[in-house]
Amino acid sequence: MRVLMISKACVVGIYQRKLEQIAALGVDLMLVVPPVWADKSGAIPLERAHMKGYQVAVIPPRFNGNYHLHVYPGLGRLIQEWQPDIVHSDEEPYNLATWQALWHARRIGAKTLYFSWQNICRRYPPPFSWGERWVLYRADQGIMGTESAAEVFRAKGHRGGLTVIPQFGVDLADFPFRPHTIDPQGERDGAERVVGFIGRLVPEKGVDLLLRAAQEVIAGGQAIRLMIVGQGSEREALERLAATLGIAEQVTFFGHVPSLQMPTLYPQLDVLCLPSRTLPTWKEQFGRVILEAMASGVPVIGSDSGAIPDVIGDAGVIVPEENPHALAEALRGLLSDPARHADLAQKGRARVEAYFTHQRIAEATVRVYERLWRKPL
Repeated sequence: MRVLMISKACVVGIYQRKLEQIAALGVDLMLVVPPVWADKSGAIPLERAHMKGYQVAVIPPRFNGNYHLHVYPGLGRLIQEWQPDIVHSDEEPYNLATWQALWHARRIGAKTLYFSWQNICRRYPPPFSWGERWVLYRADQGIMGTESAAEVFRAKGHRGGLTVIPQFGVDLADFPFRPHTIDPQGERDGAERVVGFIGRLVPEKGVDLLLRAAQEVIAGGQAIRLMIVGQGSEREALERLAATLGIAEQVTFFGHVPSLQMPTLYPQLDVLCLPSRTLPTWKEQFGRVILEAMASGVPVIGSDSGAIPDVIGDAGVIVPEENPHALAEALRGLLSDPARHADLAQKGRARVEAYFTHQRIAEATVRVYERLWRKPL
């Protein structure tokens, strides 16, 4: 069974581990990936980390960085020459790259599937609505990151199969379980407590709410330090807010950290916070850093935006979004309760192992491939 996957997300080295696992399950796999993705929050170069067992075609896309309009020159010729059985567009159905991939796949009779995180039923203007409708009516399969995304595409009229599988998981070997011990006074091994955020610095990620919560915790007499990892349009505004709140000395902004260095960050944290807020056109679609933190033994506090409660389950703390006071209370409680801190560290690791490893996600993906492959035309 030959599968051609098109994925700009796989410029991230740590994500490529899933592809090795898919190939190890007997799939003849080829990845189409850009040499760099010009993300609006900062360029992400291709990390060649986990590329054993499958082929890689590096193609510079036209309109690099344009989420909806990027396409891959020569993709049709590649599909024609390689003759895959399945073409897997690891992109949303309203993106031009998906239309391009599925058009050429249908010309050679290959089965087709796409991926989506879209958990809000948005109606797009033409030509995106036309292209999305064409994909939903003709794709053989959709893989949805969450059940809420599956509900959206059932409502939009997807006619093929729908399966819920997260896009990526984690490799437990990459994220060793190293839980911290919190003493009754809330200090970790006699050191200052560290609260982390990892992600894009954009309004929807709610880092401003974390800064306000931290100011409340510090004002109440608990010594904490914030570690903010990521890049984005809001960095300068967040730095100004930290100064205005009087906590600039307790906040460190690290900027972008390559994915292969991420496992070294989590052992520095006592808690990870993901205080995402829902906007009219966006709500949290997954929050992969939650998995990395839980795998590492770092308890997680997340808002109730989108998929966060489903990812965390009973292995963390959920607070109402847009509520820095509730976030501050959760931080105070967790950092002052060593038994609960230790219990959530154990539960988090167990939840990732049960549901969210690359191995489990690869196995579920290959089962979808096999059903498609065996299905008569």
